[in-house]
Amino acid sequence: MATACLKALRQHYPDAHITWAVGGWSKQVVENHPYVDDILDTGHAALPVKSPRGFSRFVAQLRAGYFDLAVSLVRSPLMSLAVLLSGIPKRAGLDSNGRGFGYNLRARINPQRPENEAIIYLRVAELLGAETIGCYTNVPVTSESSQFIQQELSQPYVVINPSGGSNPGMLMDSKRYPPEKFAKLADLLSETYNVQLILLGGPADGQIIQAVEEELRHPAKKFVGELSFVQITALATNALIYIGNDTGLTHYAAAAGAKTAMILGPSDPARYAPYTEPNQSIALWKPVDLAQEGVVAHAKHTEWDWDRDGIDVEDAFAQIQGFLRGGQ
Repeated sequence: MATACLKALRQHYPDAHITWAVGGWSKQVVENHPYVDDILDTGHAALPVKSPRGFSRFVAQLRAGYFDLAVSLVRSPLMSLAVLLSGIPKRAGLDSNGRGFGYNLRARINPQRPENEAIIYLRVAELLGAETIGCYTNVPVTSESSQFIQQELSQPYVVINPSGGSNPGMLMDSKRYPPEKFAKLADLLSETYNVQLILLGGPADGQIIQAVEEELRHPAKKFVGELSFVQITALATNALIYIGNDTGLTHYAAAAGAKTAMILGPSDPARYAPYTEPNQSIALWKPVDLAQEGVVAHAKHTEWDWDRDGIDVEDAFAQIQGFLRGGQ
């Protein structure tokens, strides 16, 4: 979601040396990005400043870089303090309910107001005078990875990724569309468009991939922990459509330029839908009352039930059909 802001910054500072601070878990997403010159690996934690040792280490990393400008897209007051202590003279960041005290340029946001995360991040770039029109999420697709996928898959296909809801920052399995519903949706796509089914998951997703496969009426090819991030971009962009939950990998596919359908449940598409060019992605969601503060707040107070609260397969399929017709 932050790559939209990255594009705005690169356009505004074409000759700057841009270092992206990111944890080891997700650095593959941006380490080969053409807008990024260097990676600052902040370690295994989702937020390095949460532990005293991680906080000190991160401040030291920032000080060692002798940076002229820090751009923080994190709402944590600990991050705000770390950036303040870094000695970086110009500090731009998000200010949610006063948490951005460490920045001398503050993009004030209202946590009660549902807004897309990418748009919120772009406000920080706007503070610096950057033009943000046309700045959508973006990651590169290499010709080598495209050639690899074309060798592996010779017929039209759709990608189904039933995983998500689990990362170093959050565990929320309720964000996952049930395997039997994913399988039914996949079968409808296979029968309607005469496409091969591809099941995609990470190294720890074997169980949910198997659960979907067992419900399918049509055979599927599986990639479970086999593909690199750059290969996944190629897999997604060469597909008729990529379908996944509200998860980082679905955002990643959309940012690569794939036709993407994101299935959302207890997370509001106003906040978390892919931020792409028009007609490139669709959010599949049954309108339901959610906590204004976002997905984590909703999870604390409400038991999510996909049969009662979520979008049904027939409605999801109809919306996908309309989406694909509009893109032809």
